[in-house]
Amino acid sequence: MKIKRWHVWLGLIISAFFLWLAFRKVDFALVWAQLKTANLKYVALGIVAYFITLFLRTWRWKVLLLPMKPISVIKLFPVLSAGYMANNIYPARAGDLLRTVLLRKKEGVPISASLATIIVEHLFDGIAILALVLLNLGQLTSFAPNSQWVGIIEKSAFWVGLIFGLILLVFIGMVFLPEKMHGFTNWVLNHLVPAKLRDSLSGIIEKFTDGLRVLRSPLQSLLVMFQSVLIWVIETGLYWGVMKAMGFDLNFQSLLMVVGIVNLVLLVPAAPGGLGTFDAATKSMMELFGLSPENALSFALLLRVALWLPVTLVGAFFFVKEGFGLTTDLKSIQEEYKENDTNLAE
Repeated sequence: MKIKRWHVWLGLIISAFFLWLAFRKVDFALVWAQLKTANLKYVALGIVAYFITLFLRTWRWKVLLLPMKPISVIKLFPVLSAGYMANNIYPARAGDLLRTVLLRKKEGVPISASLATIIVEHLFDGIAILALVLLNLGQLTSFAPNSQWVGIIEKSAFWVGLIFGLILLVFIGMVFLPEKMHGFTNWVLNHLVPAKLRDSLSGIIEKFTDGLRVLRSPLQSLLVMFQSVLIWVIETGLYWGVMKAMGFDLNFQSLLMVVGIVNLVLLVPAAPGGLGTFDAATKSMMELFGLSPENALSFALLLRVALWLPVTLVGAFFFVKEGFGLTTDLKSIQEEYKENDTNLAE
């Protein structure tokens, strides 16, 4: 899978910095001793919870795709799993690109339309995560009332929420005010885009708008929001399982707060799988809730393995089954499909 070199280097530099933050001033003998005492039965229970969220994510994607084509959860699950695998091992969220290619190949859904549904997924995930952070912020203030992180988290949540809200408003405008948005995009295309690209980009925007059609239905939008919140609450079960495995004692609300902050930090571009950003954010949050640096790091490392390994193995199976490999140039396949979609539209 060919990725631009600068994506790789940028991710590695950012990850190296966050790994330094995660591993500095830690007694690794104590970390290893703590890891050796882990009760893996609890980790297994947490992994079951995580795979439940994968099926919920597949159900949510099915709902988002309904205005274009009804596709069963059974058919979508391999596509979603392969995408998560790719996000874990390739830079620049290549898994999202893989999902659009696989869905086009298997179900004929236009690339731009499926990409729109994936972006809507991320938006609703962001809103759900922000809700977890804001609703459970009191848990953090009770453990660390004088911590500067409380104010930083509040400000960060506000700005991230504002950005997500503005993007969502633009998408809603594309759905409910198609004529005005069409006029605006035409102006942009005619004044800012080279003539040879205008027709193809116009077709891509049209297909992208098709992928947003679920937002026309308040009931379906509420369902997607409900699914998003449920996904993150159940995924917290994996954090709970790892916590119990390590013998720590935090309440579920505190873990919801940890989940929210860690996933906000994962918005920072880094190496695949959030290498470094995930580890530093998880360790820092667990320290704020009273764990020693060694215990916090051991929790982060075991959680990383539990989050990364099972879904990567499952996704890799479906990835290879579809005939893809490390040298597959997904970008070229995606562009070829986009061109075909544009020709069909014309």
